[in-house]
Amino acid sequence: MAQKLYIQTNGCQMNEYDSDKMRDVLQASHGMELTEFPELADVLLLNTCSIREKAQEKVFSAIGRWKKIKDKRPDVIIGVGGCVASQEGAALQKRAPYVDIVFGPQTLHRLPELLNQARKGQQHVVDISFPEIEKFDALPAPRAEGPKAYVSVMEGCSKYCTYCVVPYTRGEEVSRPLNDVIAEITTLAEQGVREINLLGQNVNAYRGETADGEIASFALLLHYVAAVDGIDRIRFTTSHPLEFTDDIIEAFAEIPELVNHLHLPVQSGSNRILAEMKRGHKREDYLEIIRKMKAVRPGISLSSDFIIGFPGETEQDFADTMDLIETVGFDFSYSFIFSPRPGTPAANYIDEVSIATKEQRLQILKERLNDMTMAFSDAMIGTVQSVLVEGASKKNPLHLTGRTENNRVINFAAHPRLIGQFVDVLVTEALPNSLRGRVVETSIEKITQIA
Repeated sequence: MAQKLYIQTNGCQMNEYDSDKMRDVLQASHGMELTEFPELADVLLLNTCSIREKAQEKVFSAIGRWKKIKDKRPDVIIGVGGCVASQEGAALQKRAPYVDIVFGPQTLHRLPELLNQARKGQQHVVDISFPEIEKFDALPAPRAEGPKAYVSVMEGCSKYCTYCVVPYTRGEEVSRPLNDVIAEITTLAEQGVREINLLGQNVNAYRGETADGEIASFALLLHYVAAVDGIDRIRFTTSHPLEFTDDIIEAFAEIPELVNHLHLPVQSGSNRILAEMKRGHKREDYLEIIRKMKAVRPGISLSSDFIIGFPGETEQDFADTMDLIETVGFDFSYSFIFSPRPGTPAANYIDEVSIATKEQRLQILKERLNDMTMAFSDAMIGTVQSVLVEGASKKNPLHLTGRTENNRVINFAAHPRLIGQFVDVLVTEALPNSLRGRVVETSIEKITQIA
């Protein structure tokens, strides 16, 4: 009987990608199968995120529940990976000695070896090193699970924003060779993947080596991905304004496979706060990028990240952020109250802004952005959207679900044979978190003729 593996994933899309690779390496090495029930697992893995406050406490809370499983079945292996593991290292096992394995984001490919060491009785199995790009060379061949897939093209971050822990937990920026990325995407396309989402902490900082020893820019990578037969839609996340060069903007003008949506985190609309954050750009720089993007892609959907209540944030700083929101016209955003991360410069900044003030500002910002999001959704009613059909709807298994170019979930009645295909869907209703629609009949006829 195959051994059972349970993985709990916290955090970003990079972590989701990494968790999939953890499953792949342990399936290849030990024949493990995923289970949805931790009580049935032989190996329990927690893939952690350290971006938000109290991340460590959430980790100990989760593995504390698993301790009860291990008490009943001592042979169960508990492993903690991801950014909190990288940050805490061996200290994690001192606080929770029942944890068998601690590994970082760059060493997940060594899980089979680490697991073998733990099963042989070795105590305190820890590997949180940064072996650069070795991880990708050691992973099994990519496996498609549906019509869309994530592909990590670079790791780490070298920007060292004062509030961010990522450079310390994932290392500095390292890009995969261009041919390796394209080979992975080609393999996925051959398995039916139609949409690729390129991942990286600062994905547009990609600088991958080519076969002839040259360095490929992110814009060149986009052109290569678009040339892969079968890939009809390209997304990427997360990008940084400092690396958003003119050739990337030109790529949006030249590559129809690039979706009409851009997620470009700005964090604040105040130049003073941006300087304190060490973002390396001003609001004027950001607005110039947006101006150029709107020129080549009229109607493009824009989203961003905002940190509210950064130490010393004044009413004017907050007003500058709200003004930026109005000027850009964001479709939606991810917004959070500043969370001091241990080991970052901003964790030591004097902060006289009360939590009540921060919460009030966050609420104001979220309400305005929610209004803007709903306005965009309402404006889509009556339009026909190209939708990649992903599978059955979670709320109604008789309906199908997919995403529009601007990343909205849309549900509609249709035959399951459309899964994995692009169809034209008329938007009929806008809800707070999704859309409803009706498949345009000519779209079905076109797919039937192709088939």
